[in-house]
Amino acid sequence: MNSQIRYLMCPPDYYDVDYVINPWMEGNIHKSSRDRAVEQWHNLYKILKEHAIVDLVPPQPGWPDMVFTANAGLVLGDRVVMSRFLHKERQGEEPFFKQWFEENGYKIYELPKDLPFEGAGDALLDREGRWLWAGYGFRSELDSHPYLAKWLDIEVLSLRLIDERFYHLDTCFCPLTDGYLLYYPAAFDSYSNRLIEMRVAPEKRIAIAESDAVNFACNAVNIEQVVVMNKASDALKARLSEIGFQLIETPLTEFLKAGGAAKCLTLRVTEPIREEVHANMPVESRIVRMEGHLLDAGLINRALDLVVDNGGSFQVLNFQLGEQRQSTSRAEIKVSAPSHGVMEEIISQLIDLGAVDLPEDERDAKLEPVTVAGVAPDDFYVTTIYPTEVRIQGQWIKVENQRMDGAIAVSQTPQGWVARCKLLRDLEVGEQVVVDVQGIRTIRKTESREKRNAEEFSFMSAGVSSERRVELVVEQVAWELRKIRDAGGKVVVTAGPVVIHTGGGEHLARLIREGYVQVLLGGNAIAVHDLEQAIMGTSLGVDMKRGVAVRGGHRHHLKVINTIRRYGSIAKAVEAGIIKSGVMYECVKNNVPFCLAGSIRDDGPLPDTQMDLLKAQAEYAELLKGADMILMLSSMLHSIGVGNMTPAGVKMVCVDINPAVVTKLSDRGSIESVGVVTDVGLFLSLLVQQLDKLTSPYTAKVS
Repeated sequence: MNSQIRYLMCPPDYYDVDYVINPWMEGNIHKSSRDRAVEQWHNLYKILKEHAIVDLVPPQPGWPDMVFTANAGLVLGDRVVMSRFLHKERQGEEPFFKQWFEENGYKIYELPKDLPFEGAGDALLDREGRWLWAGYGFRSELDSHPYLAKWLDIEVLSLRLIDERFYHLDTCFCPLTDGYLLYYPAAFDSYSNRLIEMRVAPEKRIAIAESDAVNFACNAVNIEQVVVMNKASDALKARLSEIGFQLIETPLTEFLKAGGAAKCLTLRVTEPIREEVHANMPVESRIVRMEGHLLDAGLINRALDLVVDNGGSFQVLNFQLGEQRQSTSRAEIKVSAPSHGVMEEIISQLIDLGAVDLPEDERDAKLEPVTVAGVAPDDFYVTTIYPTEVRIQGQWIKVENQRMDGAIAVSQTPQGWVARCKLLRDLEVGEQVVVDVQGIRTIRKTESREKRNAEEFSFMSAGVSSERRVELVVEQVAWELRKIRDAGGKVVVTAGPVVIHTGGGEHLARLIREGYVQVLLGGNAIAVHDLEQAIMGTSLGVDMKRGVAVRGGHRHHLKVINTIRRYGSIAKAVEAGIIKSGVMYECVKNNVPFCLAGSIRDDGPLPDTQMDLLKAQAEYAELLKGADMILMLSSMLHSIGVGNMTPAGVKMVCVDINPAVVTKLSDRGSIESVGVVTDVGLFLSLLVQQLDKLTSPYTAKVS
């Protein structure tokens, strides 16, 4: 027996599965055999007594899970951090465990009452005493970890649990002697797995299979070279034996029904203390404020889900609900993250929802200079589609040229501070660039429920529509087109060659002719096949009237390119009478500007095609300015490019037969984006039919 190691256990006199607070309990209420449970517990107790000292805490009637002493608290030396149980079914255990620690001379620390932490079930010391692994996600909150670091004076490494079957850290994670680690990687998020891999050498990591994990192989008791567990596969037995561990299996199936095994049934109360190790807690906390229609617009739910889904934790410090339907609500939320990098990711996404990082009156945006042209400083803030402001010397400055996936360059002019969205390649030496996420806010609409409902017919809410809803979308798009045209607005169309191949060219040409389109964006291909149809009656060599391939048709597009190149441009070919119809013809005749962005696959290309990609991007961006609506018609790359250049507030309709394309565009998060999965030729045909029905111009409602 090793007298230096002590464990605390609780006899199973009152053990049973009386309720459901984890997945293992489901279907097992009152199905545990009391006799078998007592026998299995005593077998474990006997094994541990052979290798260590075991103390007992008296069981109490009405608290069946008190047998799982791992959750009594966390002990290091003569200090203990008491548990704060999440579920009321276990909260009554707290005073009995506290009494035992008091009677045995421990210095007791207690967390705030509403801050869950479930002891050594969610906090496991490295067996070398170098640091503390602390879990969160189901039973313990991340905000408890800084307390552990401070009170126990030890470095705390936070691990997020993501599989509800492994609701406590000790169900899927077991530090072993000599720096080895037994764990189930799938129970953790990617950040936590990276952290584990950074701290534990590959040869020391023993990643187990799911079959071992569900038998609670990680819920083991390690005493020097002895490992005691419920059950292990032959492969795991061989691995442990190979590195010098003696494995002792003892069935604990009755306790698995409640979600516990060997480790859950024990609390080690003698842990190694290293004098040179001191507190280090990377958990970072910030307070953000949100205002608007937080409940009926779903913003508060989205914000809290976002925090948790990205590995953080939250505490709602204050929530003021709007008193009237038209009133806005206000919330202040404490957000915690296991590292600065995770915090930045969370805050940047919360900013997209309109949150402001507080205290705003003390947090100007951080600026760092550009030292190499076209290269931003590390940690630069990546812009979104939403109107953004940055705080400079106490003043909020609106960011110009808003677009996504850029940097914010700040400069001082005689008129004051100026902030602009710039692509990385356009950054100049000496400019100041916003880094980190403080001193930044986005401006989100706060329309009341009534206003949103009143405008719902004029434009659909964001999402992806399947074919059964195409006619509804078409009706609403037609209303928007008519409204924008009659108001002298601007509609931009970005289109691919599929528009021509599916017979939609004549309908798009009509939209241009009748003043519904003010800009056309595309590539070389849409123009080539539109001109092929206009000159030769084919598209990709297929007769557009008969739907059959024409002999030698595969050469038609090259002949058309050659013809246009002879005349020097599309416009000159139109003037010469060579082109008498089609999309490009209508653009020229109606003075609708167009930009054709070339690619490596282009034949010819047409003389109008801009083969310098950077110049094409700049032309696209210039033509998109002031757009009220964008129709994206079956051109994945051009549509995604246009979407990245377009700020929030511009209505967008993406039509494509490929669901992945429309989903990507709708995932921008803008409420003005609608995806339609359908044939683009059918969509355009229905659109012009619907416009024919709108015989009277759009008239705004008079309030």
